[in-house]
Amino acid sequence: MAAKLFIFSAPSGTGKTTLVKELLGRFETLVFSISHTTRKPRPGEVHGKDYFFTDKAQFMDMVASGQMLEWAQVHDNCYGTSKIFVQEQLAAGKSVLLDIDVQGGRQIMDSGLKPVSVFIMPPSLEVLEQRLRGRGTDAEDVILRRLENAETEMAQKAFYTHVVVNDVLADAVAELIAIVEQETSN
Repeated sequence: MAAKLFIFSAPSGTGKTTLVKELLGRFETLVFSISHTTRKPRPGEVHGKDYFFTDKAQFMDMVASGQMLEWAQVHDNCYGTSKIFVQEQLAAGKSVLLDIDVQGGRQIMDSGLKPVSVFIMPPSLEVLEQRLRGRGTDAEDVILRRLENAETEMAQKAFYTHVVVNDVLADAVAELIAIVEQETSN
């Protein structure tokens, strides 16, 4: 199996985290890159497992010292990927899966690294709104901002190698498994 860098991007609430967990459970040589973020943890999230939670000053120091492969500000918070982690995993023959926003995805696509990029779409904006409200984790203004951002993010799907619609979970998982198998067999 060839080690590859995979980028998964999607609007908030599309089910990307669920899909990523499904894939990680099926491929021994696929590792997840835990992002660094300045946002506060949601209930149940664990530092070092879900994200590396940090403050803005520390985060910007990491950016300035070249420790980030990519980074972006999304929904008033910063998110970024450790360059060293990705390099070490690829050198060890492992494929790395990045769960990142479109800004970070475009940075990596434009960097010359040649990632396999996957954009995950909701079935519709109406379904996305139902999912965001159903989570019960965000205030109304945050939900409205996420929906507005979703339209902008979905307009970027043409820059991705693959587009998968997450309507029926089992179908989306099967499509993603096929993509990973195809891309790592080269």
